[in-house]
Amino acid sequence: MNGESANGKPVRPALDGIRILDMTHVQAGPACTQMLAWLGADVIKVELPGRGDITRSQLRDKPGVDSLYFTMLNCNKRSLTLNTKADEGKAIFRKLLEHCDILVENFGPGALDRQGFTWTKIHEINPRLIYASIKGFGPGAYVDFKAYETVAQAMGGAMSTTGLEDGPPTSTGAQIGDTGSGIHAVAAILAALYQRTHTGRGQRVEVAMQDVVLNLCRVKIRDQQRLAAGPLAEYPNETFSDYVPRAGNASGGGQPGAALKCKPGGPNDYVYVIIQPPVWAALATTIGRPELVTDAAYATPEARIKHLDEVFSIVEQWTQQFTKFEVLGKLNEIDVPCGPILSTKDIVEDPSLNARGMIAKVDHPTRGVFKTVGSPLSLSDTPMTIVPSPALGEHSEEILREIGYTSSTVAELQTAGVL
Repeated sequence: MNGESANGKPVRPALDGIRILDMTHVQAGPACTQMLAWLGADVIKVELPGRGDITRSQLRDKPGVDSLYFTMLNCNKRSLTLNTKADEGKAIFRKLLEHCDILVENFGPGALDRQGFTWTKIHEINPRLIYASIKGFGPGAYVDFKAYETVAQAMGGAMSTTGLEDGPPTSTGAQIGDTGSGIHAVAAILAALYQRTHTGRGQRVEVAMQDVVLNLCRVKIRDQQRLAAGPLAEYPNETFSDYVPRAGNASGGGQPGAALKCKPGGPNDYVYVIIQPPVWAALATTIGRPELVTDAAYATPEARIKHLDEVFSIVEQWTQQFTKFEVLGKLNEIDVPCGPILSTKDIVEDPSLNARGMIAKVDHPTRGVFKTVGSPLSLSDTPMTIVPSPALGEHSEEILREIGYTSSTVAELQTAGVL
């Protein structure tokens, strides 16, 4: 959908006119290219003939249709099937490179190089093309190793700092390695695209999943260095070693926080409450303990931090009298930062998220209506419309005709198994 400018005329999507050759699969790469498609780029998803992206058939909830895994990561794209190992396929790929602005891939290390498409070769074919890769690791000892979401979390600092102090390292449910890398790649690609307006040249863009997770764990590297000065007072841990410990639900920031039980006591009937110094008096009064405002053991942040478990236990005695949404309302009235623990069911059904399209309905031609997560990026002039993911090879002829092939040639290529 196009927005309207001040004079009422349609506004072109932000990336209108930018064509992307999408050689990605599974999650990290498709998350990147879907975001670019939502921003208005023409994304050509290149897939293996007969099979396509492996996620089309992974984790299927309905027989004979593309899985949600695929449909939720490949909206607003066009699909071209192409056997790039065949000579004719290589020729088509080369021609696509000539017609595209950006190439994005997340193959295993060296996959395109082995087919003869090194960065040097690609830059020779199209000096303006930006070549972006998402890999597990950057240059160094791990560069040739494979990575998955939890591997990236394990080696980027997330797992060692997530979980209970006396429990095992734990991965987060958020896909910070895969989708996180995809969104970091979007930022790098857009920077390279802008730089091209000055230089006229494309450049190589590389994003490593380990590096992305590490970037998202920046505060833990902050705390690693703070350990040299002694124990981390804002952590609930009683003992410290020479590395940042797991600290359960402690915020790890400058303000203490905890997940507190609410009624009726289900697995997600909790609210996360943060106690800032300015709101302590109002909070103590609201929970029916006004005497704590002047009690020397509770009156100041320095006093409370010595026994945070007890402080939050007192607040929890109050939160357990209400539902998490009731607590949300009451505490926001007194400006206490808090948030109910929303289950995935809560989120999918949330009126606010549905109303503004963060939970969006998509009417797919074969699997019917499903819900997806909308774009977290909002542009005032160019709101985004979600288009269903393409069928395998749905746009093969259309795309090849755009770069100079005839319908009869396309039919011959399909017969030969190139498409």
